[in-house]
Amino acid sequence: MPRTASGAQVWAALGRADLITRAYRDGAVPAGVDPEGLADLLTAVDARFSIASTLSVSVQLATALPVLATGRAPVAQRARERALAGRATVALAATDVTAGTDLTALRTQVRIEGDAVEVSGEKNWIANTTTAEHFLVLARHRPGRHFTHFTWVLVPADAPGVTVRAADSTLFADSGAGHVAFDGVRLDRDHVLGRVGFGLPLFARHIGTERLAGAQWGVALCRRILDDTHRHLSGRPHGEGTLWDLDAVRQRFAACLVRVRELRALVTEFKDAVARHHDATAAATLKAAAGATVNHVLTECGQLWGAAGFATGGIQEVRAQAALFGIGGGANEVVLGTLADAAESVLADLARPGTLP
Repeated sequence: MPRTASGAQVWAALGRADLITRAYRDGAVPAGVDPEGLADLLTAVDARFSIASTLSVSVQLATALPVLATGRAPVAQRARERALAGRATVALAATDVTAGTDLTALRTQVRIEGDAVEVSGEKNWIANTTTAEHFLVLARHRPGRHFTHFTWVLVPADAPGVTVRAADSTLFADSGAGHVAFDGVRLDRDHVLGRVGFGLPLFARHIGTERLAGAQWGVALCRRILDDTHRHLSGRPHGEGTLWDLDAVRQRFAACLVRVRELRALVTEFKDAVARHHDATAAATLKAAAGATVNHVLTECGQLWGAAGFATGGIQEVRAQAALFGIGGGANEVVLGTLADAAESVLADLARPGTLP
């Protein structure tokens, strides 16, 4: 497949090759993600395709399919089977047009009456919107901000009342990014995923996996960019040698290596805590570290590439797309707030024997 393949095309290829299930323990989505399998898949996709296409795959692997797996009704099971086979993509429609990352303020509503549900609202900046066969919609079934007031609903993209439009973004067009509106969409009750009122706990359980995936992907992306940059610096003439011979260049590059190794060490330390025990503090740590590390490495490499970095598809374009790591899955400020809330437990953990000199 060409490097320009869209996220939907990459997903279809992974499904045909029976590779999607490798991201899960025992090849079963309900069993939870397998950190090593997830990392291998994301690394392979990142090596071949764009950040936008890798985003499309990452969200489905880490969050959308695990949420979908909570559905026991035939409609959810069929959707999951089609997604695992690569015959369909699914979109995680959590971010609300009015709420951003404050999910308790979202206005998308689901009315549950007997054997029927009705969904109304709008979601913005959702990956896989323009290609999705189904939307996993987080909606409120009761007014107020209590965490038990929200529920997941599986909404077919072709249901009457669903309107999709592509986001105005050339950077993320390959991810199928877009906006989706639900205008009184009526469905059978079996489209409710999981238990009514468990929408936010379910989201919290699986957003951690998305943050783990982001950190794993961040390591793979930074390693790839640093490899390309090292090759560029070693071949770029400067004086009687190359740019790589300059001490200032080598030191800046080495600082990037340190940052990436730090991120990889955090992934190694916390991957099981997130994947198996759903540790929200560990997930927030990975998200904050990934955002800071990717930003640092891409900024430094962008400078080291000089004017050549502005070529089409060059480091500066990648750098713009990589800003996603500080925003998607919870902005850096949000996850740092989570870490601040857990400051006492984090400090206590750091004081355990064997963790300090």
